[in-house]
Amino acid sequence: MESLEKTLEKITAQNKRAKKLRRYIVVESVYQNSGQIAPLDKIIKLKEKYRFRVLLDETNSFGVLGRTGRGLTEYCGVPIEKIDIVTAAMGHALATEGGFCTGSARVIDHQRLSSSGYVFSASLPPYLASAAITAIDILEQNPDLTSKLKENIAILWKGLSDIQGLSIASNPESPIVFLVLEKSTSSVKSDLQLLEDIADRALKQESIFVVVSKRSTLDKCPLPVGIRLFVSAAHSESDLLKACESLKRVAAAMLR
Repeated sequence: MESLEKTLEKITAQNKRAKKLRRYIVVESVYQNSGQIAPLDKIIKLKEKYRFRVLLDETNSFGVLGRTGRGLTEYCGVPIEKIDIVTAAMGHALATEGGFCTGSARVIDHQRLSSSGYVFSASLPPYLASAAITAIDILEQNPDLTSKLKENIAILWKGLSDIQGLSIASNPESPIVFLVLEKSTSSVKSDLQLLEDIADRALKQESIFVVVSKRSTLDKCPLPVGIRLFVSAAHSESDLLKACESLKRVAAAMLR
């Protein structure tokens, strides 16, 4: 938050017309490359202090965070009216394709007028929209799904808490469980290769599929490389325990 505030101060100081411009703080609710959850309440305070707008990407939190799965705003207790634009991909909790963008009537009217080319050339097929609506209905009718997901996250956390050579760097309530090396091999390239070897061995020997996060040359901050695990409410306890034991065997063999 200190870094964000310094950036907002710098932008405001450098541009005398800054308060009259449309400026956005773009936030990912659950960061895909770390599993951390954005402190939305603190971000809103900075938004109001420096007169920025907030664009919130709820891709990894919609249908996941909050008492009823309504996302980061519900999780942090922030009124939805304080968010200018909410966007999310529908390929995660809604198990379909495409995405959505919501906001106030004024914002969406402007979006429709300014994006008519996309509206008519890349609009969502009706069957995908219908699938998303059905998925939302299922979430509303089955609030136990979000409770089950939280239980599964806790099971995976407990099972991996003592994994050799790796540590959990993600938020305990995040559906993305992020494992990082306890000791670096001295370079990002060699760290990445070691993690890819672990993932490859887990798949070939244990039939466990995990994803290794990679660094982009476009990243302006030093993001850690690590192994990502995605938890679902559909996982059984035996699935999760098997994954934990398998990963611990592979880690013990390769990170002695």
